[in-house]
Amino acid sequence: MAANLLETKDLTLHYGSSQILNGIDLSAAKGEVTCVMGTNGVGKTSLLKAISGTHPRSGGSFLLDGEDIGPATAHALAQKGVAYVPQGREIFPFLTVQENLETGFACLPRNKRAIPDHIFDLFPILKQFLHRRGGDLSGGQQQQLAIARALVTQPKLLLLDEPTEGIQPNIIQQIGEVIRQLRSAGDMAIVLVEQYFDFAFDLGDRFVVLERGACKLRGNAGDIERNTLLASVSV
Repeated sequence: MAANLLETKDLTLHYGSSQILNGIDLSAAKGEVTCVMGTNGVGKTSLLKAISGTHPRSGGSFLLDGEDIGPATAHALAQKGVAYVPQGREIFPFLTVQENLETGFACLPRNKRAIPDHIFDLFPILKQFLHRRGGDLSGGQQQQLAIARALVTQPKLLLLDEPTEGIQPNIIQQIGEVIRQLRSAGDMAIVLVEQYFDFAFDLGDRFVVLERGACKLRGNAGDIERNTLLASVSV
């Protein structure tokens, strides 16, 4: 396995007085996909929020590329190379595709504020629809836009929360191929939260299964049986 870009140790998170994450250890390496799995309500989205800075963690340590990350805002983490594609996409419906992509510039220095050509190689439909409003795109096209917007920030850590949810099968296949290409490029680590088992199993290099906010099972691809993993994420 490659050296870890991301390492969390004993990560905890609360919403008010309710503890949601209970000591999560997670690692992710460049050129690999780490899949976080589990049933609804076990803390998968909360884990991504803690890593991305969109909700402050309560405790535990967080290393990014060897740097100990203390309390940090989402903007500060984005500047350090963390990109988060949230569940539900959260694109701006009244902005054009181009304007949505350009919102990714906010965390970049001025000399890097450009949409890389490879974005349109990965998502050719977005080039065709550059001047169409985000809200006029299909759900699958909006998901592609959300991922593309994250890639505009030139991340070294990409967090994807349920990218197949509500998406038509042909777009799911396209998104899977994009993730494979990003992994093969070897310059970013990908953490994928996903309930579509076959999609996650086919892509994953590492697997972490959560239950009630804690790690129930972890393993590397090749070291964990498909049936064992499937049973661990079944109700």
